[in-house]
Amino acid sequence: MINIPTQKKLLLNVSNRLKKKVTAYAIGGTAMMLMGLKDSTKDIDLVFTSDKARGVFEDALKEIGYLKMDAVKIYFDRKNKPDMFTLVDERFDLFVNEVISFVFSETMQERSEQRIHRFGKNLILQVADPHDIIVMKCATDRSKDADDVKSIMAGASVDWNLVIDEAKEQIALGKEMAAFELGCFIEKLKFEMGADIPKKVLDDLFSIVQRQAKEKRKKECRIKRDNAGKPRNLAKSVTVK
Repeated sequence: MINIPTQKKLLLNVSNRLKKKVTAYAIGGTAMMLMGLKDSTKDIDLVFTSDKARGVFEDALKEIGYLKMDAVKIYFDRKNKPDMFTLVDERFDLFVNEVISFVFSETMQERSEQRIHRFGKNLILQVADPHDIIVMKCATDRSKDADDVKSIMAGASVDWNLVIDEAKEQIALGKEMAAFELGCFIEKLKFEMGADIPKKVLDDLFSIVQRQAKEKRKKECRIKRDNAGKPRNLAKSVTVK
């Protein structure tokens, strides 16, 4: 496990080896530790806005001695897996723009501007907002992610309307399953883990899912109706002997 002093030491060590300034977004347990909501984490989770920036960071890790590992061992067959680097019992999970099934959206980036940490001369970390950490925890859904959300709820005031708004934003960005996945995650938190979450949050999320399903059915019916009205191409159906 990586505790708060160790995390600071690791990030300073990377900063000292960066060839240029790099800005990244801290998510997950890393962000929670920087906000004082958690004492330790299994890995350092960062999001970059370009492959180039991530590459510069990875070069610094390699110089220290970190080795790349197979992300499938942790994330299985999920899409948008991170590049993962490990050294003894330390691990970095490095994403670019997308965290599994969610986009690290512009609204998330804007909210992170309220919390900025600098490590040495070359590393700047913008810390994800607690509401966005909840959304990202839904995306990764690893062991203890639900416990982390309960810790966030205990240490910060959660405006669930912001969480729902971000689900809508994710759908607008093409992540059609966002409301459904978030709803399932929150349902688990509320009914299996006893988290004090208003029922209205689930009602609102699944109302979004119902609207999506209704719109999808309408679209499918419209396509069938349009296809039914098209004249058949008889020439293609004639067999020439």
